[in-house]
Amino acid sequence: MLFNSYEFIFVFLPITFFIYFFLNHKRLTKLSNAFLFVASLFFYSWWNVAYLPLILTSIIFNYFIGNRITEAQRDGGNGVSAKATMIYGVAVNLGLLGYFKYSDFFISNVNFTFGTEFTLLHIVLPLAISFFTFQQIAYLVDTFRGNSKEYDFINYGLFVTFFPQLIAGPIVHHKEMMPQFAQLRNKFVNFKNFSTGLFIFGIGLFKKVVFADTFAEWVYYGYSGTGDIDFLSAWAASLSFSFQIYFDYSGYADMAIGLALMFNINLPINFFSPLKSRTIQEFWSRWNMTLSRFLRDYVFYTLVGKRRKKHVFLTSILLTFILGGLWHGADWTFVFWGLLHGLALVSYYIWKVVGFRIHFAISWLITMIFLNMSGVFFRAPHWGDAIRVLKGMVAFDQIILPTELEFTNGLGIQFGDFLGGVNGDLWTVIWIFVAFVVVLAFKNSIEKMREFKPTFYNFIFLSFTLIIGFLYITRESEFLYYNF
Repeated sequence: MLFNSYEFIFVFLPITFFIYFFLNHKRLTKLSNAFLFVASLFFYSWWNVAYLPLILTSIIFNYFIGNRITEAQRDGGNGVSAKATMIYGVAVNLGLLGYFKYSDFFISNVNFTFGTEFTLLHIVLPLAISFFTFQQIAYLVDTFRGNSKEYDFINYGLFVTFFPQLIAGPIVHHKEMMPQFAQLRNKFVNFKNFSTGLFIFGIGLFKKVVFADTFAEWVYYGYSGTGDIDFLSAWAASLSFSFQIYFDYSGYADMAIGLALMFNINLPINFFSPLKSRTIQEFWSRWNMTLSRFLRDYVFYTLVGKRRKKHVFLTSILLTFILGGLWHGADWTFVFWGLLHGLALVSYYIWKVVGFRIHFAISWLITMIFLNMSGVFFRAPHWGDAIRVLKGMVAFDQIILPTELEFTNGLGIQFGDFLGGVNGDLWTVIWIFVAFVVVLAFKNSIEKMREFKPTFYNFIFLSFTLIIGFLYITRESEFLYYNF
């Protein structure tokens, strides 16, 4: 079930909201949490009920392992150690993720390397498996470190499945979400939280169905062609994808935060104007912030350990980003994308040590060019598609302008099918320009949420975003992070 669907907005959400707070109003707090847990499972299984046993098995297993870690620590070393239990739990989670997400990737590489002909399994990737697996790995590690524990199965199940953050994050910690469900004041409808949540949900819906889904068409044509692509079309494809994933993920993150706030739950910020970043380090402090936090706390710090030698530090950065690329998808294009970002961050740290400084505008431009060119590998279905688009992005002898602008020139400029490589036209340029203005010149949704007040102006703004969003829902839509 998508957030940007009529059945979610007009059926699931109001029914779930009403029953949850009705039960709390009747002081049936345990039953209200149980209901929200079951409702979240229904939300998950709407996509494919066949994978409901998978997420339930994962929840039961990790709940049991978490309690065994706590018991092992309390027993003072009698029996299996807490560390061994934690490692076992993490290994099983990674094994589950590896089977469903990377089996065919592994088999195809074995076939290519050794000339074998093992049959691919063609496993359909279960919805949100990367997110709920990482979230539970973090829980096990936090439990081992003494930062979390949960003895109530319903509460643990709600922690994993709470529907606003289940599908695409943020990846939350038990200690930052579950205490909120226990607070008495959060058991009753809060008009301020509800209005603020609805406000940011409207912004997110507008971003997703108006901006992201508009750019999606040009991205599709740009990356699905077979012949050479001209210079302007290649850049239009690359920029369109940057804005598609920006508004897609940003919009869904806004909707998740807004929905949770309606239930009086504050989710961590996951997205904070990353395209305003002037360095690659700043970008990763603003983009998918909870994933960056997970990779830093549970991968990078594990790799670097207590050693502070420069080569260990820089190598750990590279390995962390390679693993981060692989997390996004089972393909060498994702691995290479992660490697590029790792190399960029290593270069940034070396640049800082040397002490070079450049103007912030030039730094921003370099960062944007890198994000767009590396993003080609993130989006391209295959290596050949990525190379095709990259070749077009440097094909300065293949600049095609509209025939209406035709003039005599000796610059090698051609006139004809303007932006034909992405099935675009002048409107493509306008949308890209407007997108740049929106992401660079205006406050982001989190800033607007923090200063939100139920004024007449905000009521008009909310009405506009919701009405336009509802009208655009009927368009064909996809959510990019479903693939991860």
